[in-house]
Amino acid sequence: MSLKREVRDAILVLTIDRPAARNALDAATQAALLDEWRRFRDDDSLRVVVLTGAGDAAFCAGADLKELGAYYRSMTPIQRRERAEREPGLGAITRHFDPRKPSIAAINGACLAGGLELALACDIRVAAEHARFGLPEVCRGILPGAGGTQRLPRALPLGVAMEMILSGAPIDAEAALRWGLVSRVVPAAALLDCALEIAARIAANGPLAVRAARDAIYQGRDLPLDAALRLEQYTAEPLRLSEDAAEGVRAFVEKRPAKFTGR
Repeated sequence: MSLKREVRDAILVLTIDRPAARNALDAATQAALLDEWRRFRDDDSLRVVVLTGAGDAAFCAGADLKELGAYYRSMTPIQRRERAEREPGLGAITRHFDPRKPSIAAINGACLAGGLELALACDIRVAAEHARFGLPEVCRGILPGAGGTQRLPRALPLGVAMEMILSGAPIDAEAALRWGLVSRVVPAAALLDCALEIAARIAANGPLAVRAARDAIYQGRDLPLDAALRLEQYTAEPLRLSEDAAEGVRAFVEKRPAKFTGR
């Protein structure tokens, strides 16, 4: 099986398990990822997902190039464009799919091409000290077509993103942390524990509030500030009447951990 699944309380851990292929995504792994993302979205007992790769050489090298060539030859450009406009993208989450729950990429090595685009589609990224990040597609005569030209300039200062995309040159984990591409850099042996620690803190919070806050961030970030603030209030108001909000206040007063139910 090219994708491993593990559940730890309310946390789903997905591991792309093709280390010999630098965890590149072939058709079978893509299909398995799509199935798992859908299960995660629909299962209220799961609150956070951690995505990583097997081994310590690569998080993900993107699409499997051995299959990609045959895919390109099997359809006309118009057919490929029409398919891309309706189907989930690389790793199932780079286009047309949102699980509406937090996702964390634990980047355990090379995070290049579609691998970086997959990581960019996650909400939070943490990296091992030896991780590298890059979009080398232009070096192969193509462009980053799974969100790279759109998400990287939203994640980094424009000049930094431009240099990475147009030169194809990678950056190391220290630079990724400096520019905000990742939120933490840790020794490789501590990477998964770091991601799980963040996931556990998120999972302990009110699931309705976490989802609403995530929605507000993504829906409001490209709006003018006044419109974004109105969106924030529109999103926040229903939460104040929820059972979780009442439980949060009780727990604070009683000086105990809250027991949220998602209602």
